[in-house]
Amino acid sequence: MYPNKSLLSSALVLSASLALSGCNAVVMKPHGDIAQQQAQLIVTSTLLMLLIIVPVIALTLYFAYRYRQSNTEATYAPDWDHSTRLELVIWGAPLLIIIALGAITWISTHKLDPFRPLDRISEGKPLAADVKPLEVYAVAMDWKWLFIYPEQGIALVNEMAAPVDRPIHFRFTSTSVMNTFYVPALAGMIYAMPGMQTQLHAVINKPGVYDGLSAQYSGAGFSDMRFKFHGLSDEDFARWVETNKAGGNTLTRADYLKLEQPSNKEPIRRFASVEPGLWGAIVDRCVDGKKMCSSQMMAIDAAGGAGKGGVASTMRSPWRDVDGVKRERTVVAALCTPTNPLGLPIEIEAGAAAPKN
Repeated sequence: MYPNKSLLSSALVLSASLALSGCNAVVMKPHGDIAQQQAQLIVTSTLLMLLIIVPVIALTLYFAYRYRQSNTEATYAPDWDHSTRLELVIWGAPLLIIIALGAITWISTHKLDPFRPLDRISEGKPLAADVKPLEVYAVAMDWKWLFIYPEQGIALVNEMAAPVDRPIHFRFTSTSVMNTFYVPALAGMIYAMPGMQTQLHAVINKPGVYDGLSAQYSGAGFSDMRFKFHGLSDEDFARWVETNKAGGNTLTRADYLKLEQPSNKEPIRRFASVEPGLWGAIVDRCVDGKKMCSSQMMAIDAAGGAGKGGVASTMRSPWRDVDGVKRERTVVAALCTPTNPLGLPIEIEAGAAAPKN
C-alpha cells in the first residue's frame, strides 16, 4: 500500500512540475515586439474572462455548501422563481466583459494586422522614418523552408537571420499545400498558400537563436519541417550574409525544381546568388517555363476566357512523392491567342508569356 502512495505522490509532483515548466515558455515571453503584444493580448483576455469564471466557480461551491440537504438553517423557498437584482448581475456582468473583449479584439485585429507595416520597434521606441525593412521571401516546401533575400541576393534552406531592431517584411508562398510559418519568439502564425502571396511585418528585439516551424500539418515530413532563426547585430548580420555568399552556388530554376521535390530532414543549404525572376515564377507556379503561369490564366479568365478551343494542348509534368515513387500531373502547356495562333509552347518569365519557337 505504501509503495502505491509513494508512486502516486511522485506522479503528482511530476505532473505539477511539467505544468509549471510551461510558465517560462517563449510564447508568453517572446523577444519580438509583435509577439510581445500578442502575448499581452492573451493575458488581458484571460484576466477579463477570469472576472466571470472565478466568481461563478466560487459561488457554485458556496451554494452547494450553503444549501446542502443537511443544513437546516438555510432558507428553503421552493416557490421562488425571480430576482431582478440577480438577473442584472447574471446578464449584466458577462455583457460588460463581452463588450470589453470585443473592443480589445477590434483594436488588436487592426493594430496587429500582419500586412500592416510596423510603426514602432518596441514599446516606447518608435520606428525611425529612414529605416528600410529587411525583405525576406519564404517558400514552404514538402518538407522544408526556402528563404530568399532579394536585396542581399542569397537564399537558404532551413535557416534564416535578421538584424536586431530592424523591421522584417516577409512574403510567403507554398509549392503544393497550405503551411503555416511560425517563429514563436518573433510573431504569430501566418499561412503560406500555393499560387498566393501572404505577408508579415515583424521585428526581433534580442539577439539569439530561435526555433521556427510549420504549424500546419502537411504530410509525412511535417514534424521535421523546422528551421533556425538567428537574431543578429548589424555587424554579425553583414558577416552572415558574406559567409553565405562565399559558400554556395547560384539557385537556378533547375536547382529549384530539384529542391521542390518532397524530402525529409533536409539539411541547411546555402546559395550565394539567385536567378533573376525566380520568386515571381514561384508565386505564379511556372518555374519550369513549360506550363502557363497562374497570373496569365487568371487574366484570360478575367477577360471572359479563351473558350473550349483556346487550350491548344496539355502536358504531363513529372513528379515524385517522398518515397521516390514517380508520378505525373496534367498542366496547360500551350494556348491559342491572336499572337500565338499555332498554340506554340509558352515560355514563361516572371508572369509574362511569349510563344517559344
